[in-house]
Amino acid sequence: MSWIKEIEPEDSEGQLAEFYEELMKSRGKVSNIMKVQSLDMKAMETHMELYLSLMFTRSGLSREEMEMLATVVSIKNACQYCLIHHGEALNNYWKDDVRLAAFIEDYESACITEKQMAMLNYGAKLTESPDTMIEDDIDSLKSAGFSDAQILRINMIASYFNFVNRIAVGLGVEFTEEEMKGYKV
Repeated sequence: MSWIKEIEPEDSEGQLAEFYEELMKSRGKVSNIMKVQSLDMKAMETHMELYLSLMFTRSGLSREEMEMLATVVSIKNACQYCLIHHGEALNNYWKDDVRLAAFIEDYESACITEKQMAMLNYGAKLTESPDTMIEDDIDSLKSAGFSDAQILRINMIASYFNFVNRIAVGLGVEFTEEEMKGYKV
């Protein structure tokens, strides 16, 4: 639940019921971040299209790296909902709860590549102080070995998670252990 009315899958009708059914088939369940948008089905549908485009299409970034970026942005925004969701997704690749906990505690001390650190630092800066971004921030990514297309994707993923974090935090989207697990990856 959240702080606003939501339409549960079992109470949905028409296009919303069809959309929920598609989510259940493709993802295994309907997440709370989707249900909170159920009063605006078109925006919810567009949101899902953007998420799938950013996180599940080829970009030169690994899914692991994209989940690392999603997790760091969510840490910086203190969005527990997305932090838990995407930390869980990241751990699908790591399969190491201790490593994940250390990453969440202090990603800058994590055992990751310099290239990955450049990406995460860019995402953290864009999240915490977007008004201070300068061309040197892009040059750092280029120096780390990212192409312009990859830099665009890094920016868009960080920006996307800032958007979603604000939906979750701003509307009080709750998470439960059951809701967090069991998604089809």
